[in-house]
Amino acid sequence: MDVVMLSRIQFAVTAAFHFIFVPLTLGLSWLVAYMEWRYVRTGDAMYLKMTKFWGKLFLINFALGVVTGLTMEFQFGMNWAEYSKYVGDIFGAPLAIEATLAFFLESTFMGVWIFGWNRITKRLHAWSITIVAFATNLSALWILLANGWMQNPVGYVLRNGRAEMVDFGALLANPYGWTKFFHTLTASYVLAAFFVMAIAAYHLVRKNNVRLFKTSFRYASYFSLVSALLVLGSGDFHGVEVAKVQPTKFAAMESHWETQQAAGYPLLIVPDPANERNAVEAVTIPRMLSMLAFHDPNATVKGLKDYRNEDRPPVTATFLSFRLMVAMGMLLILVSLVAVILSVKDRLESSAWFLKLMLYVLPIPYLGVQLGWIVAEVGRQPWAVYGVLRTSDGVSQAIEPMQVVVSLIGFTLLYGTLAAVDLYLLKKYAQNGPDENLDEIVKMTRV
Repeated sequence: MDVVMLSRIQFAVTAAFHFIFVPLTLGLSWLVAYMEWRYVRTGDAMYLKMTKFWGKLFLINFALGVVTGLTMEFQFGMNWAEYSKYVGDIFGAPLAIEATLAFFLESTFMGVWIFGWNRITKRLHAWSITIVAFATNLSALWILLANGWMQNPVGYVLRNGRAEMVDFGALLANPYGWTKFFHTLTASYVLAAFFVMAIAAYHLVRKNNVRLFKTSFRYASYFSLVSALLVLGSGDFHGVEVAKVQPTKFAAMESHWETQQAAGYPLLIVPDPANERNAVEAVTIPRMLSMLAFHDPNATVKGLKDYRNEDRPPVTATFLSFRLMVAMGMLLILVSLVAVILSVKDRLESSAWFLKLMLYVLPIPYLGVQLGWIVAEVGRQPWAVYGVLRTSDGVSQAIEPMQVVVSLIGFTLLYGTLAAVDLYLLKKYAQNGPDENLDEIVKMTRV
């Protein structure tokens, strides 16, 4: 393999591994903050116990997420120097703001939350984790606005052989970045909710701290159902944005080859990219593809044949990732609805089958968010910046394939070790359950 493909694989490995931790941080921070505010407002020690338990798991995940995120930024200089030189004036700005504003904000108040249990008032302590939750989500906003510019470049001019920013406001208002942000954020909330429900289900089956874990499960089920419905809605609007500014990606997502007005939506498709067609195309809903693409049943949807072969993304990978992501999203809505119903009717303890099922469902939101990134990034190919800079032109010129192979092996071994540590710690503390020495915990927070 050449340097371009090896560098893409390396970035994909590091990005995918980093994104194992990010969604849980984004969602679990809000759940922990809500639990602590319940303690502040009610004085019920169970909510304090709940906060300490889920907060411990949050901190383990947060620490691993920070470590794995650092290596990604180094690759812009090592593997993608030409990309950095070409678009650094634009892409660097939101990343710098994310680091200097959002990351320092969340890191500072994370320290306050960790070390402030017996030093500040309960209310200020609850505010500290709330600020952490806000800052983690703000961090995601700046990163996704940067990525949104790569997907839909705006507010720039090409000058002196590079892209230069002329309108920072256009980057801030980029609709692609905002729709992607809300879609990613709500999907992360679903993942965090299923993480809580799965661990709570494990303890409920074993009759451990029943009131605490029933309450945790109920809160997470509400959070999951609302978030899953928002994923569906934000995904619809994001799909419209994709169809408007990245027609090749949209066509690949749907394996749509021929430009059509009032295009139908086949439920069953088997792509055949080699022959520029679909080997199987059945059960077509009339006008539905046009409706999904532009919210207009009579709209014209461009097909892949309108574009040169070298300008098309990998069709099969994009199509399958998109269809699987959508199927998983619909399944999670259904499971969330059942979880809410059983919680409201207080039938969790008598529904052992469902509690056990939750443990097997947990990997699905993790797979779903990874598939979403595959659609976003593989579907953008062959462009690093859509329509502006090809991926092959962004790779560093001074590196050799063997150098990338060695660093790829090193990253894989490092991340494999971190993954083992993370799984061990999460499993250990999740199975152990909350600290039973509640009297000591209460004494710590009487300030």
